[in-house]
Amino acid sequence: MNGNQTEDKLSISNRSVNVIVTDPGISEPPTDSFSATPPDSDKLANWYTPKDFGLIPIPKRLRYDPDKPFHFGMFLNVLFGVTSTFSVANLYWCQPILIELATNFDVSYDEISKLPTLIQAGYATGLIFISPLGDLVRRRQLLLILIIISASLTIGLSLTHSLRTFQVLSFLTGISSVTPQILLPLTADLAPPSRRATALSIVFSGLLFGILIARVFSGLIAQFADWRITYYMSIGVQWGLVVVLFWIVPDYPPKNAGKDGHGVENEEGGGKLGYGRIMWTMAKFSVTEPVLIQGCLCNLGSAAAFSSFWVTLTFLLGGEPYNYSTLIIGLFGLIGMVGVALAPLVGRFIDFLVPWQASLVACLGLLLFQIVQVVGNGLNVAAVIIATIGLDVFRQMLETSVAISIFSIAPHARARLNAIYILSLFIGQVIGSSAGTKIFLTYGWRATAAMTLGLTAWALLMLMMRGPGCDRYTWFGFRNSLDGVKGVLNIKARVRADDENVQGALEAEKDVEKTEGGS
Repeated sequence: MNGNQTEDKLSISNRSVNVIVTDPGISEPPTDSFSATPPDSDKLANWYTPKDFGLIPIPKRLRYDPDKPFHFGMFLNVLFGVTSTFSVANLYWCQPILIELATNFDVSYDEISKLPTLIQAGYATGLIFISPLGDLVRRRQLLLILIIISASLTIGLSLTHSLRTFQVLSFLTGISSVTPQILLPLTADLAPPSRRATALSIVFSGLLFGILIARVFSGLIAQFADWRITYYMSIGVQWGLVVVLFWIVPDYPPKNAGKDGHGVENEEGGGKLGYGRIMWTMAKFSVTEPVLIQGCLCNLGSAAAFSSFWVTLTFLLGGEPYNYSTLIIGLFGLIGMVGVALAPLVGRFIDFLVPWQASLVACLGLLLFQIVQVVGNGLNVAAVIIATIGLDVFRQMLETSVAISIFSIAPHARARLNAIYILSLFIGQVIGSSAGTKIFLTYGWRATAAMTLGLTAWALLMLMMRGPGCDRYTWFGFRNSLDGVKGVLNIKARVRADDENVQGALEAEKDVEKTEGGS
């Protein structure tokens, strides 16, 4: 076995399936593994207690058992997506109701307009300092505590009559709303390799749904009722998620127990990781990993273009030649949901390709629909609708395929890699929003559309700087790309076949257990 391959082992009682997996991602064969092999009993005893936070007993069926690994199915995957939806919505509830907030707190529009920036700053803080904890602590407890904190803070947002209190609570809510960034690497850890893109795309679609739902529902509620109802609804949903997650999400081992949830030895030698080392390795990854840097630069341009499109769409539809009302403009978010709803199909498509190939298809698709908006956005609303759906679909394809590549770099450090990756997307969104707004107000919609086209071309350029088949620390080139692609496609077919065999064995074992139990 060479350095660009790893062994995937799936244990089912006394059965096991061994698969050699090479998946170059954007351009790198990963060191990846999918295994149900547990930590040994001594290490297990060092970290495991069957209670949440040392106080609340975990339901027995959800407790970690080395002999009975949990199955990651569609129900849990969709639950992760729904949780992402209503967690990320916390960042966007306020955006459509800024005028109502200014009136309620008796402040100027200029002062209230700083609120979304404050929330996003809180989110960036949580992204850097909270989400990497997914590589350090038990993910079930981390998920529960973050949502409990967020739901509690939302109670304050719904009740306060002080702008300063509202601002402080909004910043803290932003920090605690990084739940999706715990779920993404956890999904990558748990999903079988042949379906990893499908699983991730469902969670990513949850994030995008959260943005769209927050903008649509918050605007509609404020149009016909008190804006505080938006936050009352958010409180109920979040506490409901706490209850559902408590009864549904299994307890997985922390990665610093010496092995990760699938039994993969940590590069740190299996010893205890500390918070300081987590931060240090994040900084190290951000300057030493070509695949990570390429993916971040590629998606920075794409995120900037996507953010600019959605921010300036309000100005475009509200002015000539459309002159649509705020309500009609808000309903365009529903059009965006069409593209997001196709996420599982997009993920399945990526699963059948080398991730770099999927990224290339996504970049070319984004270029095509950017051209559509450059030519027709200010002329016919049909062009706007077509561009909206196309950009949503291919944006999600690029985001997911790049994530697959980045997560393949170091499976034991996926939370840290994800934090860096999402931070690059966040920076891209900030750049796109500010630059897009300024250019639109100064030069009009066509200049803004040309800028987004240029940003998409930047993403394609970054992707083409380094193709599949390169060694891990090769910065530029396409060496052995064709051989690497052929090898990966063959191996992906083998992994899919083995996944089917494993699923059949699991079902057969369940039937045997039922028969024995009945007798």
